[in-house]
Amino acid sequence: MIPKQMELFLKLQLPERTWNNRLVREGSMCFMDFGPTDIDRLNRLGIEPDYLGPKLVACLWDDRPDLEVGGYLVVDNLAMGRPSMGGIRMLPDLTPGGIFNLARGMTLKNAAANLPYGGGKAGIISDKVSPETHAEIIRRFARLLFRYRDIFLPGPDVGTNDADMKIVAIENGLDNALSKPVDMGGNRVDQLGAAGGGLIIALDALLDELPRLKILPQFSNLDVPSKEKIGVLLQGFGAVGAHAARQLSARLPGARVVGVSDTSGFLYDPEGLPIDELFALWQKQGIVVQPYYQSKINNSSIGSFKPKYSNKPNDLLRETAFCMIPAAPMAHYLGCDITTHPSITIDQMGDWRIIIEGANTYSPIADRKSIRRRMEREVYRKRGVLIATDYLVNSGGVIYAAQEHLIRTPSHLRIPDALLGRSNDVDDWLKQHEKDFQALAQKRLAAAQKAREDVIKNNMHELVDLLIKVPDMLPSEAAEQISITRIKAKEKNRTAEDVMESIITLHSTESVPQAARLLVETGCPILAVLNSRSELVGVITNWDITKAASFGPIDNVPLSQIMTRQVITAAPSDSILDIVRKLEHNEISAMPVVDNAKVLGMVSTDVLTRRSLYRLLQSQAHG
Repeated sequence: MIPKQMELFLKLQLPERTWNNRLVREGSMCFMDFGPTDIDRLNRLGIEPDYLGPKLVACLWDDRPDLEVGGYLVVDNLAMGRPSMGGIRMLPDLTPGGIFNLARGMTLKNAAANLPYGGGKAGIISDKVSPETHAEIIRRFARLLFRYRDIFLPGPDVGTNDADMKIVAIENGLDNALSKPVDMGGNRVDQLGAAGGGLIIALDALLDELPRLKILPQFSNLDVPSKEKIGVLLQGFGAVGAHAARQLSARLPGARVVGVSDTSGFLYDPEGLPIDELFALWQKQGIVVQPYYQSKINNSSIGSFKPKYSNKPNDLLRETAFCMIPAAPMAHYLGCDITTHPSITIDQMGDWRIIIEGANTYSPIADRKSIRRRMEREVYRKRGVLIATDYLVNSGGVIYAAQEHLIRTPSHLRIPDALLGRSNDVDDWLKQHEKDFQALAQKRLAAAQKAREDVIKNNMHELVDLLIKVPDMLPSEAAEQISITRIKAKEKNRTAEDVMESIITLHSTESVPQAARLLVETGCPILAVLNSRSELVGVITNWDITKAASFGPIDNVPLSQIMTRQVITAAPSDSILDIVRKLEHNEISAMPVVDNAKVLGMVSTDVLTRRSLYRLLQSQAHG
């Protein structure tokens, strides 16, 4: 059944007519899809569309009464490529607006990583449940996602893991899930600490890049210590933070993690914490601070416990270290005042030189961007603390995951369709191909390691280049420019097939009132009129209907009498620049995409305006 919180939210935000018009049922599976032209409905869901997206917002649930299974999918932008790629988050308080924020972050992250995938994100609304129930929820949600497999490629996120992606792959196929276990040829993003390792690559790269910033006034007195003397604070000791801590000493021998926090408190020791011991404890219990403290004082005395301990996690950010890594899911780890509910206010922060964002902090919401800029003006401009924005540095996970799609599963290693959904049978089949999958996993891992190294190093170089070139630019603005520049470059090379939307089709013998009703209900600018062989013979617009009505009653008039027969069309391979030129030259707002007389979809100025950086392309079309 639909999760109660989800039902309450959707009933409150969406009118009954939307439920009646948009709800699609396929057996027990229920879907409500909204596109870039559904401005009012998206606003009601807490989403403000812009020139990047979203392309699709889907509300989806399983109506069987025995279990609450449902959530949201947002495909933000496909400029970098198709499908979109992003994680499945599983928490009790998810909203479409929150998932959109995360999807936009994935758009920018995938672009920053120069991956040929758009940005998307899915969310399952669920509280903590038993392992058996958790697995069943994942299984049923995977079946819901199958409908969107051409435009969304899922991986793990908060509340889900590599094992869950195995369930998704069993249901939907190996090439329709990322971060799978090694027995499926996967890169095991969580197990290998792909995101955490990327943060340490970023730190290493920035230690080489930092001296260049001395040209800026706030960094004129910057003293960059040798790499073996670096101290690091980790806010959050989870899947990202724990692996970052472990990989720090491997990459930078002598560097120390001097402070860690989790929900139970924080530990701080300027001489360094016992990371191997803490990592093992995290693997066993999930939290480390309080259990570690208690185990030590039980075997000694409080007075002899060397690290500083507190049950207030946020107070870690008062401590000093060369680098601070926020790796906890906080909207604002720093704020100018308490009204933004930060982990700590700027006036109380410790003495740092670099912030490397392991947690996803980006939001496209204007108010949150304003809060962020205000923080950076204080921290970066006035205090001389370099901030490496989340999607430039924590992309290790998506880079690792992407290799499972970039290096496609060979045909002989794809799960036979007859076995999909049958867990035990799939496991038996996987065992038969164990060696082949291990070899595939190693191939993908090697590619992932090289790609992560190259991408993150390059991002750090570009970040510093931009900050030096434009001294007034803030780090978050520089990061956004890096991603947007790559999106624009890709956008110019996209085709009609990449950006087309679905189009309503009618037979030429159907009536004009029926077409008028569809134009009003769907908001589509054109309808395609087909003959008995399903070939395009004309289009219907509001103007066609208005013109026909001016000559008399239209109740029984067939579409063939009023349709526009001389149809301007686009081919699937037409570039977006070609599309822009055709639309403007013919002074039309939309046209069908046609291949061998078969209608595939449509392109419109409305779609291009929202998703394809229309003004940029428009200027190039006239150039």
